Order: sequence, then C-alpha cells, then structure tokens
Amino acid sequence: MHTSRARRLLAALTALLLLPIIAVSSWTTPAAAATSQFRGMNWAVLGDNFSTGPLVIDGLSASDSYATVQAKANALYDDMQSSLGVNTVRLPINTHTVGTTWWNAYRGAIDAATARGWKVILAYWEDGAASGGRVTNLPAWHAMWSTVTSQYGSNGLVYFEPMNEPHGYSSAEWRNLAADWLTSHSAAPPSRVLVGGTGFSQDLRDLCTDSRFSGTLFSFHHYAFFYAANTYDGWRSHVQTRLGTCASRAVVTEFGAPMNNGLNYADANSTDNFVRHIRAVTQVMRDNAMGGTYWPAIGGKPGDIGYDWYSMYAKSGTGTNLDLTIRNPSGATRLRYGWGDAVDGGGGPTTTTQIVNQNSGKCADVLQASTANAAEIVQYTCSGATNQQWQLRDLGNGYHNIVAQHSGKCLDVNSASTANNAPVIQYTCGTGTNQQWQLRPVSGTNYVEIVARHSGKCLDVSGQSTADSARLQQYTCWGGANQHWDV
Repeated sequence: MHTSRARRLLAALTALLLLPIIAVSSWTTPAAAATSQFRGMNWAVLGDNFSTGPLVIDGLSASDSYATVQAKANALYDDMQSSLGVNTVRLPINTHTVGTTWWNAYRGAIDAATARGWKVILAYWEDGAASGGRVTNLPAWHAMWSTVTSQYGSNGLVYFEPMNEPHGYSSAEWRNLAADWLTSHSAAPPSRVLVGGTGFSQDLRDLCTDSRFSGTLFSFHHYAFFYAANTYDGWRSHVQTRLGTCASRAVVTEFGAPMNNGLNYADANSTDNFVRHIRAVTQVMRDNAMGGTYWPAIGGKPGDIGYDWYSMYAKSGTGTNLDLTIRNPSGATRLRYGWGDAVDGGGGPTTTTQIVNQNSGKCADVLQASTANAAEIVQYTCSGATNQQWQLRDLGNGYHNIVAQHSGKCLDVNSASTANNAPVIQYTCGTGTNQQWQLRPVSGTNYVEIVARHSGKCLDVSGQSTADSARLQQYTCWGGANQHWDV
C-alpha cells in the first residue's frame, strides 16, 4: 500500500465499500451507470403492440379482472425473476387502453410488478401501424398521459416513455414534441422519463446534445434487421456510435434475435450475423454498465409458427397457472452477461487480477486511486488495492479491454497516439482500438507482452525504472523485462 496517509485512507474506505459485494460474489461490477439497475423484459401483445384497440398482452384475456391479471402477472414474473434475475418489465399502452374498463384490469400487471419492487416502463405505441410513426391524435395522447402520470407519477418505480419508435418525425420535430411532453406532464419527474431516440429509437446523438433533455433518461433500440450484415467489431462500433455521449443515461429498451433455432450466442468466433449482433449489443451494455429490456419475453410477431422467434421464453399452462421456460440457454446467459452478471456468456473470464512487471515486481496502478478520465497509470508496490486490480474482458476478436476494478474504466493509450512514450491512462470504455490489448506470450516464460491494437506497441515501464510511481507508456516492443507482465 502507498505510504501517503491519504492513499492509505482511500484504499481502506474503498475496501470497506466493497465488502457487501465481495461477500456475495468474487466478481465486482464496473462503476454503475445511471441505468445499470434495469434488468428487464418486454411483455408484448401476440401480434405486436401496434393496435387500434385495447392492448391485451400475451397470456391475458380481455375478460380478465384486475385480480386475475395480477395473478397471471405474478406467475410470469416469478419465472422471469427466478430464471434470469429480471427486475423490470416494459409494458405497452395506447389511447384505446388507458381510461377504459380494460385499463382498470390491465393495471394489475403494473401493480404486481411494483409490489415486488420491480420497475415498470410504460411505453406508448402508436395507435396502429398505419399511423406511420406519428401521434395522429395529440389531444387523446396527452389525455392518456395525463391519466397515467396522475396515477403513477408519485410511484418511484414507474417510468414513462412518451413514444415508442417516433420514426415519422424528423429529429427536430420529435425533439420539440418530446420537450413539449415534458412541459405538459410535470407529474412525471424527468429522471423517470425515457425519451426515445430519433427514427426507430436507434439514434441518441441529437438528443444527447439537446439541453431540454438534460434531466431525462433515453430509450434506445437496436436490431440486426435495421441494417446490413456486419462483423462483431463493426456492430459494436455501430451501437456505441449511435449512443452518442449518453450511454450512461440510456436503457436498451428493445433488442433481440432468434431464440428458437439453436444459435450459440456464446461462440465468439461465430459468423452468424445475429450472434455477432447480440454479442456486440450486450458487450456495449456491459462496457457502459447499461440496463436493457429484451424484446420480447413473450408476445410479439407470431409469423407462421405461432410465437415470435425472438421470444426469450416459451409459455405454457392455463388460467393463472402460467409457466415460462427459456428457449435458448446461451442467449439467456449472454443477456445476463450484458447486464453485468458474473457469468462468462462467451465473453471470457470475469475475475480480476494484478498485472505485475517482471523487471520491478511492481503492479500496474491507477495513480492515487483516481476514478477520473485520463488518470495516469503507474507502477507501484503491490498492495491488493482495487486500483491495482484489473478485469480482462475478452472481446471475442483476440483482444481484451483491461478494466480497472475501482473505476470501471479502461486501460487506454492517450489520444490514440501511435508514438513511442505516449502515456497510458484510464478512460471510459468505448470501442477504440487504443483500448484493445493483445496478451502475447513471451516464449519460454510465464510472462506476456501487452500490445496495443492500434499501434502494435507494448505496455512499457518508462526508463526501465524499478521505482514506485514510474509511469507506464507504450513503446516499440523490444523484449525488455520492463515490457513483460505477469497477468
């Protein structure tokens, strides 16, 4: 441990704060983003939620009472919670549902969730696909939301999504409408509002820079069928780019892929476009400690097989005795990986390790246990402190992110420099190749070279120093012991 009193105190406090986590699991999550608590599922209408009538979601009947809806919901929620640790459900609403007799019963699904401490996202689906991604009856839309927010605005577990996939609007039109919604529905705290991205909710960049949404969360969608086929790295970059600078406030409220045909979502070498896509989306979620609600748990488009092939669960049973079973275990595990669970999910080990230099016997260390971007990486006498603990996240392409346990930030070559002596820092994890490192075995030893992907240069202790606080940098690989690391 460092000799400065402040450093000793900080390390002690950090260790105390981590005790509850360590008591439960040997794996520690990255620093939590604002949305990391959302571990969710979409519960949808069989046939999709675009409807000109009341929304009767899969498993419910229009004749069900409030008590029956509540009982059915609890049966399904029990299985979601026990199988995947789900704690959030995203439910559709429209103007033909809210304020009706059916609404009085449908609220049982909302109340069953909040009674068990779950979060509920209430999202408006346009009233029929022919609406073209626009709100066709603004007075009815506002009246619907006034009812919903008056009934649930004071419930801290209920979140409001003004519109699902507002693709009929230009960016400016949608942002103006969403800003007007915030003004009109003050019963909904902005911190519990999820404003959808532009288009099919798949781009947050314009919203990120609009100060009118500085206090809200964002709803983000991403599907493989939106775009042409891509590589794993291409998908990962694509998702991160469209999140803009708002990943910490975004919930991936829709993403999904086939779960009925045996695809292996744990296979990092898969050439299947769906596998590459889901692996990339969940990696971005994990990188940014983002929450998400998978599409769908049950319901959705049945096609000619009677159920949505993306659905995570197969539903069975009758009446209020409903059961769910997972369709694809590898897909379910990969979802948990995206949520940050201590599972492999084909993402590689989630344990942490010290990174020890051969030349000095000292550990790679985030200077003064800083959690700030651009904090310098140095070597320091190994102490076991969390600023010397690193998580190796296998990216599935021969490279790793190397993530500081105490901050959740990535080992990074400053400004993506390719020059010798460029300093190595920590920075918010992204998709840059200056945060991707190859662990290259040193022949005849147990050591590795840690090689930056963007430059091909080695992690190096400056000047071959053996002193505490000597900084780490990148330098042309030359075989010196100051470039050899025990990981």
